[in-house]
Amino acid sequence: MTFEKDHKRRRRQIGAFASRWWSRRGSIGPALRLATRRTTDESVIEAQGSCVRRLNHSIRERYLVTAMSKLYSRRYFLGVALASSVLPILPGAARAALPLPKRLVAETRVLEVNGRPTKVFGLIGPDGRPGIRLGAGERFRVDLVNKAGTRTLVHWHGQLPPWAQDGFPWPQTPPIANGTVQAYDYVPIPGTYWMHSHHDMQEQSLMTAPLIVHDAAELREDRQEIVLMLHDFTFRTPDEVLAGLTGASAAAAQAMAQRVEDDPGRKGASNAPQPRTGRMAVDVPDMAMPGMAMSGPGGMQMDLNDVHYDAFLANDRTLADPEIVRVERGGRMRLRIINGASSSQFWVDLGELVGRVVATDGHPVHQVAGSRFPIAMAQRLDILLDLPRAGAFPILARLEGTGRQTGIFLATAGARIPRIADSAQTAPPLDNSLETRLAAVEPLPRRPADIVRTIALGGGMKPYAWSMNGEYWPQVTPLMLRQGQRVEIDLVNRSMMAHPMHLHGHAFQVIAIDGRPIQGAVRDTVLVTPMGRVRIAFDADNPGRWPFHCHNLYHMVTGMLTEFRYQGIAT
Repeated sequence: MTFEKDHKRRRRQIGAFASRWWSRRGSIGPALRLATRRTTDESVIEAQGSCVRRLNHSIRERYLVTAMSKLYSRRYFLGVALASSVLPILPGAARAALPLPKRLVAETRVLEVNGRPTKVFGLIGPDGRPGIRLGAGERFRVDLVNKAGTRTLVHWHGQLPPWAQDGFPWPQTPPIANGTVQAYDYVPIPGTYWMHSHHDMQEQSLMTAPLIVHDAAELREDRQEIVLMLHDFTFRTPDEVLAGLTGASAAAAQAMAQRVEDDPGRKGASNAPQPRTGRMAVDVPDMAMPGMAMSGPGGMQMDLNDVHYDAFLANDRTLADPEIVRVERGGRMRLRIINGASSSQFWVDLGELVGRVVATDGHPVHQVAGSRFPIAMAQRLDILLDLPRAGAFPILARLEGTGRQTGIFLATAGARIPRIADSAQTAPPLDNSLETRLAAVEPLPRRPADIVRTIALGGGMKPYAWSMNGEYWPQVTPLMLRQGQRVEIDLVNRSMMAHPMHLHGHAFQVIAIDGRPIQGAVRDTVLVTPMGRVRIAFDADNPGRWPFHCHNLYHMVTGMLTEFRYQGIAT
């Protein structure tokens, strides 16, 4: 069997380029030439497999690990382009030497909450734990196996894949059927991320999991890694929750959720508010939240906690039976906290410990010390901890506006684990006090903005509907971008509820809060407080179709979703 002429020409071009590229960087050029050589000699074929492994290691070491900077250089792009160009033309035996994809299974499971068993979803990785963990420089090569009994689609929250692998239900990238496998393959960025379904409100039913991508610098810290994932939990179905919020029937609520998967601007129904005759959320006894309204800016009443939940979970457990993480006396830890809740925000309370926030949403920041930190829906915090002594140390998440809480314990050998109630003193509403103190280790390069837009966030509890610039998904006007543009978005909240705003496919920097310029954190989700204002900036460097939405699940479903689309992308 022979290669076609264009394949031969491509191999020669890549081999010549790689030899020049790596001439001052070791012996990778000869390895590449050997790996791309067509042969039937068994000894050469065996050597090719070894060379491919060396190439993989070199490419990752020299280029992929640099992804921790988040701000990609020309050299990085050339390296990744070379890697993606070489692999498809390697001989079959050489390609076989590549590591197999990791297997991620979407399935159902039974979870016991408050002594009551309930069926929920799960995303289980190859090691039997929820989610995926990647080594430093490891490529995201994952096969998603759908055993959930229904269609699903998983979004890799905070990652920067090609848009067709992002996991949003565009017409071009629909949910996958039960019993099928979807392959994903892209270069990940390191840090604390997570995954969740973007189909049919499955996120509320715990179709979520951690996505941890290690980097070499973190590994050199030699700290124990602890992942803490937070959830809000209800025994009701998401459709029942949405029906209670909107005053609609369960069938109408389900239709509303399905419209999230409609193409923007398509003729047909939208999620704009309509006159309703049913009871609203505040009239439904089991939906009312104690402390739901609290004083906000100017003494106005802010709305908190749309949904009354049956429990709050920390790694799938409540404080009645918390997870006990065994640690060493004087131990050093990196605590990765993920707020995977659908409609709840927390204050992280470290108790007597003092932690140092070193990353937000996976992106490094200059250290900020403290014992209490806010975490909005979908956000992540990396906190370094050094234990002062032996003992048991609770790490709690306290729901804003209430006294309800959940958490885990860090405990040394033989330490007594005290009982902690799931209620305590009322926590205040979340604010941006931490956000104003954060500064990115790798900020965006300074340059003028090519596009500046204001997006007004609106809506309310009666009727329960949420909008962006007065538009409700799917009847929205996409923001059109060109590759290479610097984009600034001024988010103006004209409602009395906070909105954690998330952009797919890009990392942005927070550059102003309430009109005050800052050189803030690089992240993918930012909280816009009631009547508050936040400005973000990002570079349009990932062509595709990208959702921008509130990460309160029920705000998104009822309209607070729009699209950023690159020119030239077909719809």
